[in-house]
Amino acid sequence: MATKILSVDDELDLELLLTQYFRRKIRKGEYEFFFAHNGIEALQMLLENPDIDIVLSDINMPEMDGLTLLKKLNSRHNPALKVIIVSAYGEMSNIRAAMNNGAFDFATKPIDLEDLQVTIEKAIAEIEFVKQTQREHGQLVDIKGDLALAAEIQLAILPNSFPPFEELAERMDIYASMKAAKDVGGDFYDIYKIDEDHIGFTIADVSGKGVPAAIFMAVSHTLLRFAGRKSLDAVAVISESNDVLARESFDSMFVTLFYGIYNVRTGEVKYVNAGHNPPYVLRHDGTLETLPSSRNICLGVIEHYAFNADTVELKPGDAIVTFTDGVTEACSVSDGLYGEERLETLLKTTPAIDARGLVEEINEAVRKHAEGTEQSDDITVLVLKRK
Repeated sequence: MATKILSVDDELDLELLLTQYFRRKIRKGEYEFFFAHNGIEALQMLLENPDIDIVLSDINMPEMDGLTLLKKLNSRHNPALKVIIVSAYGEMSNIRAAMNNGAFDFATKPIDLEDLQVTIEKAIAEIEFVKQTQREHGQLVDIKGDLALAAEIQLAILPNSFPPFEELAERMDIYASMKAAKDVGGDFYDIYKIDEDHIGFTIADVSGKGVPAAIFMAVSHTLLRFAGRKSLDAVAVISESNDVLARESFDSMFVTLFYGIYNVRTGEVKYVNAGHNPPYVLRHDGTLETLPSSRNICLGVIEHYAFNADTVELKPGDAIVTFTDGVTEACSVSDGLYGEERLETLLKTTPAIDARGLVEEINEAVRKHAEGTEQSDDITVLVLKRK
């Protein structure tokens, strides 16, 4: 596209001089010239042609002088519009006034057209840089908007209404939260009803960060929910999901998870820990137990892997506390990682409270420990308590 140049000068012969000197560039479509004879005409011309790139302006003109025009153009905050002052008044005071008011460069009359061409070419290079930056900024704004929408969608697929099953509120108490480190995250949790007596629940952590992890998270969440709602066999649910993820995995991504099937009548939890942090069982008397470390690999690594299941019983008042490593690996500049020891101390010393209160206590303790340090990993906590 042609670079559009507006010449503002009350000397009428300047129009002929510019069009004659730059005739080849005009014919090739490289330059397109517009002409005004004072600042007021120039403003009107710019209003009618907002895509003008360069203004060549004299200082001494009737009705509105060049410095006044320059101030008005500078007030528009358009970095892609470059103003070159072309004037017979070449005193340092005029040059300084022009540059202080945002002029790109200053040329003196009589005009050295070769020098002016060099100046115009410099301005064109600067304009292209500014426009490219503006385009990239616009793309970043669009991406930021898309990520914000993606974050809303991601949170929408996670259960966010508690208690999730009003008819079971007298038997169980469950609450979960997920705070992504970036716009979107790779952690997720899920809670769903399998039948009248069984609840499926999951907490998981996808490898990686950002958009790829969020996409893999959505796929994993969907697979687990689809398989989980039709089976009371925890191993079958995990095996089916693993085979699909391993077969369709991209960029060697995987997911660690703790998947449990809770019997609301007996308090029994049948679970598969696939490479995830061992949860804690907080007993009603305040004692704390750590479930055995995982005997399984993560999901999405090997197809047809033989997963192992375990069982734990929750007595009335007991709670199972699950979390992702964003909790224990939350870092403080002055005090290192939050770690398992601090989490265990918190759980042992926290008074008997409901599931929501316990999740919020953990999140607040991690936040205080971080001392404002930027969150480096997703933080997810799920607590299930038998009433």
